[in-house]
Amino acid sequence: MTNTIHNDLNPEIVLGAADHRQLNVLAMAGLTHTPDQSDDLLYELERARVVEDGHVPDDIVRMGSTVHYRTDSGQEPVVTLVYPVDADIAQGRISVLTPVGTALIGLRVGQSITWRDRAHKRHMLTVLAVTQPDN
Repeated sequence: MTNTIHNDLNPEIVLGAADHRQLNVLAMAGLTHTPDQSDDLLYELERARVVEDGHVPDDIVRMGSTVHYRTDSGQEPVVTLVYPVDADIAQGRISVLTPVGTALIGLRVGQSITWRDRAHKRHMLTVLAVTQPDN
């Protein structure tokens, strides 16, 4: 069941300083060959609240996090958010430069956000659970 989404949701997002710095470099480098995706990521980075790395709550989606989320169509994927070089959709590793990856970064459990796919169709997702990688 697909619902029509009428309003954009842009909840507060939180990023650690290291992720924020590395993602800015990635987005800036991608402006020449993936301008739309890079612009979307830069927008999210600009509106993020940046905190010291040790102060990022465990329920926040960050690079390397495994995320269980619900889509507006009722699907409940589980994915790991990675840099483009590590992406492998068959293994559930999605790039932060994909529309879904950019939407997920910085969200916390319980938050919902609207995002647009590559065809500019609006979607919504809600974060259900976040697991951090073992370091």
